[in-house]
Amino acid sequence: MAKKISDPNYKVIAENRRARFDYAIESDLECGIILEGSEVKALRAGGTNIADSYAAVENGELWLVNAYIPPYEQAKMFKHEERRRRKLLVSRKELVNLWNATQRKGMTLVPLVLYFNHKGIAKMKLGIAKGKKIHDKRETEAKRDWNRQKQRLLKDNA
Repeated sequence: MAKKISDPNYKVIAENRRARFDYAIESDLECGIILEGSEVKALRAGGTNIADSYAAVENGELWLVNAYIPPYEQAKMFKHEERRRRKLLVSRKELVNLWNATQRKGMTLVPLVLYFNHKGIAKMKLGIAKGKKIHDKRETEAKRDWNRQKQRLLKDNA
């Protein structure tokens, strides 16, 4: 079996695990994020939360709203706001597609993962999603339980 070579620069900072339960994710895309220096240092230190955040297309720009990046204690003069709006970077074609999805089709832009890529640059994976109803959530949970039970049965019989 081949060994996996882990890249020291690639690191998941924050993950929105609840998003896949609350939303049916149609597709996802990677986008850049504009950060201040103290925000990058705080991301590397940890404690970031994107569970309550969302993305929105406003005035021809894509924004990340309500993402929490903790304050960086060593930054004396150039501190950042913890929950400020941050601009996300996508191509113009992708921006038009996102606007169409949110305005015309009633989709939501949900942040899934915030991470440093292999070059050490902060990136965000956005999901284009539709909200699930309660019965959809129950169905998803029942499928997950059945698959888990099926694996246990196969394991016991083998």
